[in-house]
Amino acid sequence: MTDKPTNEDFLRLADPMRRELLAHCYRMMGSVHDAEDLVQETYLRAWRAYDGFEGRSSLRTWLYRIATTTCLTALDSRNKRPLPTGLGAPSIEASAPLVQNNEVPWLEPVPDALAGVGADDPASIVASRESIRLALIAALQHLPPRQRAVLILRDVLKWKASEVAEAVGTSTAAVNSALQRARAQLDEVSPSLDDPVEPLSSEQRAQLDRYVAAFENYDVDALVDLFTKDAVWEMPPFVGWYQGPETIAELTRTQCPAQAAGDLKLVPTAANGQPAFAVYFREDGVYHQFALMVLTFGGDRISHVGMFFEPSLFETFGLPSTLEGSATK
Repeated sequence: MTDKPTNEDFLRLADPMRRELLAHCYRMMGSVHDAEDLVQETYLRAWRAYDGFEGRSSLRTWLYRIATTTCLTALDSRNKRPLPTGLGAPSIEASAPLVQNNEVPWLEPVPDALAGVGADDPASIVASRESIRLALIAALQHLPPRQRAVLILRDVLKWKASEVAEAVGTSTAAVNSALQRARAQLDEVSPSLDDPVEPLSSEQRAQLDRYVAAFENYDVDALVDLFTKDAVWEMPPFVGWYQGPETIAELTRTQCPAQAAGDLKLVPTAANGQPAFAVYFREDGVYHQFALMVLTFGGDRISHVGMFFEPSLFETFGLPSTLEGSATK
């Protein structure tokens, strides 16, 4: 006769899964802050129900079921989280006044450290990077919540259709139908779950160095050579988005508050398995938090920049609100 599981058992066994569950909730919600709240809710529900856990499935599977149900319940009362590119055509006039919309629940990036991308297992690293890329998370947000859950459970976690059906409360036939529809919609975007994520090449790393130098030296002309010809720049909560190196350069000239070399400071970080930078702006001789920038490469050039002006992201990424010491003008 085995001893009845205790709450202490639950905490010991379940806590190592916290990061992967946060990644799961992030894929569902498109918000690191929502994901953190829902992981807490998942653990609370599981802790309360652990006395009744009979071990017919693994603890991991059981937790994922609870997390999925928790996310689906939350999504009943929440709108999808888009990026500006999901709302309309690109802006034509880069110098036109920016339009800000704080009513839209915008997509948020996730720190690699929170999503488990820094895990020791190379296979885990690849799987995490492929399944939390910014473009993919943005695409997932356009799927209905139940389709989104089915796709994630089947194609990311590799569950059987029968397991997914039990998790989302439907039939196996309905799961297969939802998966087919979700895959068809996702096929229209790039990248897909099947695209490999390669480590940055030496040329890409050199491009990142040039990118940082261009911004910190306020050398806008140098930016043009760093982007692909169809590169996209977007910056929620501003609703416009911009395409092409010359347009991005014009946007930087006319909309960026920097006026001279040294006005901006870029500090490297990592988000969504991609290179990222915390951007600080010099004001009154001190560098203050400005935005979080996530970059995507297309070959050896930058194909997409997401610049996020959500102040709370700095704390989420473990970044200071100001840099130590003052900036000399």
